[in-house]
Amino acid sequence: QVQLVESGGGLTQPGGSLRLTCAASEFTLYYSVIGWFRQVPGKEREAVACINTRDRGTYYIDSVKGRFFISRHDGDNSGHLEMNSLKAEDSGVYYCVAGGQCSEHWTLYSHWGQGTQVTVSS
Repeated sequence: QVQLVESGGGLTQPGGSLRLTCAASEFTLYYSVIGWFRQVPGKEREAVACINTRDRGTYYIDSVKGRFFISRHDGDNSGHLEMNSLKAEDSGVYYCVAGGQCSEHWTLYSHWGQGTQVTVSS
């Protein structure tokens, strides 16, 4: 069964850092873009970052630019989201996605993970 599994979420204080990992099984991420979305209760799911395949171009929403860094490691079939200088408003469930092209639309991705909770609180 094709799966994306996120890990690395947790609780941290404002200003802290977390590193999320997205691991794929039963398919290769090599031909897919890798993205991260987040969702908080009562709000729509929000595209946070995405990384292309060959040129490894990256995209970020304005609110995380300079703080979050997305990467991919095709050798071990995974992707990562390094999150620094975290703020309370970064809290939410973070989902890993994979698909044909980077998009802000959740439904255009072909694979989704189950999500990992990130909580930023003092």
